[in-house]
Amino acid sequence: MTILQFALLILAGFGAGLIGYVTGMASLVSYPALLAVGLSPISANITNTVALVSVGVGSMSQSGRVLLDGDRRRLGIGVVAALIGGTIGALVLILAPPDSFRIIVPYLVALASVALLAQPRLRRIASKHADRPWIWYIGLGIISIYGGYFGAGAGIVLLALALVVTSEPLWRAALLKSLFLGVANLVAAIGFAFSGHVHWVAALAMAIGCLVGGWCGPPAVKRLPAEPLRIAVGIGGLGLALWLGIRG
Repeated sequence: MTILQFALLILAGFGAGLIGYVTGMASLVSYPALLAVGLSPISANITNTVALVSVGVGSMSQSGRVLLDGDRRRLGIGVVAALIGGTIGALVLILAPPDSFRIIVPYLVALASVALLAQPRLRRIASKHADRPWIWYIGLGIISIYGGYFGAGAGIVLLALALVVTSEPLWRAALLKSLFLGVANLVAAIGFAFSGHVHWVAALAMAIGCLVGGWCGPPAVKRLPAEPLRIAVGIGGLGLALWLGIRG
C-alpha cells in the first residue's frame, strides 16, 4: 500500500466516522474506499468491520457516560444481545462462500440506503408506539447479526428501531446505536482477526480516521445540516448498490 492510499483511507475513515454517527451509514463511505485501494470484497468487508470499532470508541469517549444515567439493567441486556448477534453475523460471513457475499452485497446496500431515505417517516411513526422492551432486544440481536455480517445501514435501522419500540429520545437513541453496534463490531472483529482476511495496514489507516470522526460526531451533529447530508448519503448509497451490482 502506498503512502497516498494510506492517507486516503485515513480521510475516508474520518468521513465514515462522522457520517456514521450522523446517519448510521459509515460503511457506505468506508467499504468502497477499501475496494478502491484494491481489496477484494470479502477482505474489504472484514477489514471494514475491524476498523469501524474505532467509531464506537470515539463517540463513546466523547459522550457515552450519559448512558449510565439510565436503566443499567436494560443497557446490560442490550450489550449481551449485541454480543450474540455480532458473533453470529461474523460466523455467517466467515463460513459463507465468497460468491454468495458478492451477490448479496448490492441488495444489502440498497436496503440500507432506502432505510436512510425513509428515516423521517420512521421517526413520525415512533410517536405512536409505547415502550416494547422485548421487541427491542430481539430486534437489536437481529440487527447486530447484520452488523457483524456486513453492516451498511445497520446504524440507521437500529436508530429507527429504538425510536419505534422504545421511549428513548433521539439523542439517547443515537448513543445507544453507537454503543451496541460498536459491541457487535468488536466481537466480530475479534473473530475476523484470526480469519486471515484482515488487511492490517488498511485497517490501521481506516481506524485512525474512524476514531477521530467518531470523536467529532456528537458535537458536529449539532452543527451540520443533517437533512441534506442524509439525502445525499442515501442517494449515494443507491448509486453504490447499482455499481456493485453491475461490477458483480
